[in-house]
Amino acid sequence: MINQDSGPDRALVLADGLGPAVVALVHREALRVLRASIDTAHIDAYSDDAWPSAVVRSYERVLSLARAAVADGTRPGRADPGMGIDIDVRDDEQFEMLLDLVPHTIHAEGRRADRLVFAASDSGTSLWIAVTQEQQAELLSRLAVHGIPPTVLTVWHRDR
Repeated sequence: MINQDSGPDRALVLADGLGPAVVALVHREALRVLRASIDTAHIDAYSDDAWPSAVVRSYERVLSLARAAVADGTRPGRADPGMGIDIDVRDDEQFEMLLDLVPHTIHAEGRRADRLVFAASDSGTSLWIAVTQEQQAELLSRLAVHGIPPTVLTVWHRDR
């Protein structure tokens, strides 16, 4: 795939067998690296597990965003209150909510125009990202600072 901004993209996925703390950090660092590349994002405020106490405030706040969107008419009142909640990644508070919740949600995604660049699902067990070489290098560097090896991410092949 080709990224109009800076050349070819590489699709990466989370490797198997990682602990929860590493998984959460990889999700969050990937989002930080991709933030400028994301035009639209949304999250489902559901998890297969109980929300960790450290993120309950963000969970409550994201549900409040959904209620506010219903009240102002930008979200249908009949919509599932926890599904497909729009997040403005340019807003620091909303981006922090996304960072908190994405390692635990059943689904979140970020797009640039109509192209998917970030997808997380299965309550933290699945992560797919499309990065340029520069973004990949930045992400691996950010992870290395935390002692996380580059093998936590593998190249995704369509035939999997």
